[in-house]
Amino acid sequence: MGRTILVTGCSSGIGLATALAFAESGDTVIATMRDPARGRALAEAAKARGLTIEIAALDVTRSERFAPFVADLLTRHGRIDVLVNNAGMLPVGAFEDMDEAEIRRVMETNFFGAALLTRAVLPAMRARRGGYVIMISSLSGLAGRGGDAIYAASKFALEGLAEALRQEVARWNIHVALVEPAGFSTNLFTDAAKGMTGASGPASPYHPLIAAQQAEHARNADKGFAPDTLGRLIVDISRSDGRQLRWAADPVAERVMAQLLAGDDAGRMRFLDDVADIGWWVSGADGPG
Repeated sequence: MGRTILVTGCSSGIGLATALAFAESGDTVIATMRDPARGRALAEAAKARGLTIEIAALDVTRSERFAPFVADLLTRHGRIDVLVNNAGMLPVGAFEDMDEAEIRRVMETNFFGAALLTRAVLPAMRARRGGYVIMISSLSGLAGRGGDAIYAASKFALEGLAEALRQEVARWNIHVALVEPAGFSTNLFTDAAKGMTGASGPASPYHPLIAAQQAEHARNADKGFAPDTLGRLIVDISRSDGRQLRWAADPVAERVMAQLLAGDDAGRMRFLDDVADIGWWVSGADGPG
């Protein structure tokens, strides 16, 4: 029996490629997006490949809809084996120039959406004693840089959640993974290059910095790695043993991660486990000692 896969943010880019990759591997795929009318590209790609993918409406900023959405999915499919939290946005603008509404919108989309949807699917995964939660993070979740302050904050939060969550759910054979892309040819970067979500206009004291950032996005928007390669990697991650937390999505990310993590993410994870002193919990024991 094939697995049931739930993927967010599937109207384009990484989400679209991931939905197709899981369907090609024989899994049942529920591909969500805020507006299903934007699912034409996915539907056409699936049809061309002879694949069946269910396209569903899900706005990750509307957490009150998560419980009924998940309940309906479980009624119809009976299980959720893998959740891929992909939906996200990349604002461009200096922190001082961003208004509170924009700051909250980024955090609601990039962090709270993923966190609260994960919370909604965990009971079903615990009941089946198995599952995989895959978070699409970013190198910005490991190192922030000027112009990306709120984006980095949202991804740093996602990284911390994943590190702790992997300990909490390990005893039920639920695994958590972080995928760390560098640059991919997706609408996320194209929109950033156009400044579609941008702040820090010509009147801002930060304008030279942000203009340089947008120019960089424009230069690299069509030079990134193809999302298809990441889609296939995510399928491979979902079939792994769960021991690895962070996965470099491309050669650039692999090189940068080695520098940021001193080349030993496994050692970092062992250190965190030791400091937490909850090996008994992860192993399934009833108490310490």
